[in-house]
Amino acid sequence: MKKIIIILTLLTVLFAQELKKVGTTGFVFLELPTSARLSGMGDAGTTISDLNSQALFVNPSLAGFQDVTHSISFSFSPWLAETKHYVTSYSYHNSVFGTLSFGFILLDFGSMDKTVRIPGQRIYDKIGTFSAQSSALSVGYSRAITDKFSFGLALKYVNEKIDTYSADNILFDGGFIYWTGIGSLRVAGTLQNFGTNTTFNNKDFRMPILMKIGLAYDLLKNDDYQLSLFTDAIHPTDNTEKVNSGFEFSYSNMLFLRAGYKFNYDEESFTFGLGVKPTTSYPVSFDVSYTDFGRLNNVLRFNLQVGLQ
Repeated sequence: MKKIIIILTLLTVLFAQELKKVGTTGFVFLELPTSARLSGMGDAGTTISDLNSQALFVNPSLAGFQDVTHSISFSFSPWLAETKHYVTSYSYHNSVFGTLSFGFILLDFGSMDKTVRIPGQRIYDKIGTFSAQSSALSVGYSRAITDKFSFGLALKYVNEKIDTYSADNILFDGGFIYWTGIGSLRVAGTLQNFGTNTTFNNKDFRMPILMKIGLAYDLLKNDDYQLSLFTDAIHPTDNTEKVNSGFEFSYSNMLFLRAGYKFNYDEESFTFGLGVKPTTSYPVSFDVSYTDFGRLNNVLRFNLQVGLQ
């Protein structure tokens, strides 16, 4: 039943009329979090410069400051309504050329029964199953022009499919990050999911374009401890303005504690996260996050990232 509800919601989005902002775009799965580290900080990640390959789906400019040659990331979340959300990314960094990134997102709704009504009766007969999924394949390029400024661009192919019906499009992301020189203050901006309208079953719908401006500042930073604050202001085309805020506290760059709050959301509010980066011959980190979805229950996300020189 939960899967049927989520499919009906997706259909509503695809068939929505231009009556109000909410529910007037398709491909809304592109607004889901893609990193457990960010989720633990209220998804305030536009200015996190050490995301490496994860930056592709957050702010492509951030990968310009990648500190390893190769970065690989895997993320998984048992999402709402018994769906599953997978994200994987890879990036290659060269100090002369810049950083080239590749990524894939899959939101899997699973299989559901397909039924037809028996003529003259109020019962339905099962005639098989059908599946639904949303996916995005992305490639991005970023480059640090100086040690204080980086830009990035990304191109992605997106597709949503329900049984034999589908819709797809080509979208663009772009962003920048800049260290202001005022202490550790940095500012960043990104435009996500920019593209033309597309159609589903002869119905026209818009893209879920997001414009974000982020600020970050380190309140404490020494050899043992670091406490950083992050805030993103978000302007979506399909909803009201939102604000994501959070902090990250690290000890010896090995243990990370995170928390955040998401303002002006219907259900989401508090988030918490934990990260571990053990001392190994190659950088590896594991992150987990918890998001409070109110009446929709809670969501966990898990993330593994590995770097190679």
